[in-house]
Amino acid sequence: MANTEAAKPAPKLKERPRMHTIDELRGFAIFCMIFYHAFYTIGYFFMLPWGAWLMNFFSPAEPYFAGLFILISGLACNLSHSNLERGVKLAIIAGAVTIVTYFVLGEKEMIQFGILHMLSVSMILYGLINKYLKLIPPWIGILFNALLFALTFMVPYHVFGIPPFLSVTLPDSMYSTHFLFMLGFPNDKFTSSDYFPLIPWMLLFFAGTYIGRIGIIHKFPKFMFKKRIPFFAFLGRHSLLIYIAHQPIIFGICYAVNGMIFMFRTAQAVVPALFH
Repeated sequence: MANTEAAKPAPKLKERPRMHTIDELRGFAIFCMIFYHAFYTIGYFFMLPWGAWLMNFFSPAEPYFAGLFILISGLACNLSHSNLERGVKLAIIAGAVTIVTYFVLGEKEMIQFGILHMLSVSMILYGLINKYLKLIPPWIGILFNALLFALTFMVPYHVFGIPPFLSVTLPDSMYSTHFLFMLGFPNDKFTSSDYFPLIPWMLLFFAGTYIGRIGIIHKFPKFMFKKRIPFFAFLGRHSLLIYIAHQPIIFGICYAVNGMIFMFRTAQAVVPALFH
């Protein structure tokens, strides 16, 4: 007699519903980054005063939407099957960004350690030590990383603490070598058109991982699974591709518009001269 139990098909695993609120928040952060980088390109590379003015105007907000993106990236690690693999793939992409920007922008403007580099290292480290991090209660993990993030936010600028309340000027010797820029100790000759060192930003990433853990343990609220802003949700779902592609697209548009303006002004000067 055939074994009917063995003949039964294996039950399908239930797919985890997508948290659209996370996609929307990440999409909003990417949206803000695109505009900021557009103003940076227009004002800095194409030297248009209005672009520089807008870049300076939005500069104080840049750490907030970049921080939101990093925090959500940490939170999303709890929803991934292999953060180590994701981190390695992202490190390869980040390395490619460094190479491309070196040849396109030159040594002074190349991206040596931008947000993709920082996220890749953070993901790899999280993938390696996650089992030990789980031993720390989530609320303690959040508070510890948030406090250290606040205290070390000015470390790349030689300051430890929270000015003007409590701060210590770090010795110049900590910034005397070129090889510690990844940690947050760049020397005077270091340049990078996008710079997110591990200190302090990795601490914000790890705070996000503990926030995600609380959501997993206590279940995320139902409103996070509802889609409200499809445009931002789309940007959030494709955030990596958009982040990689947006800067070349911005440059291409700026070059095209700049070329059209040049041709128009040339025509204005040449055409009337032909009829005199």
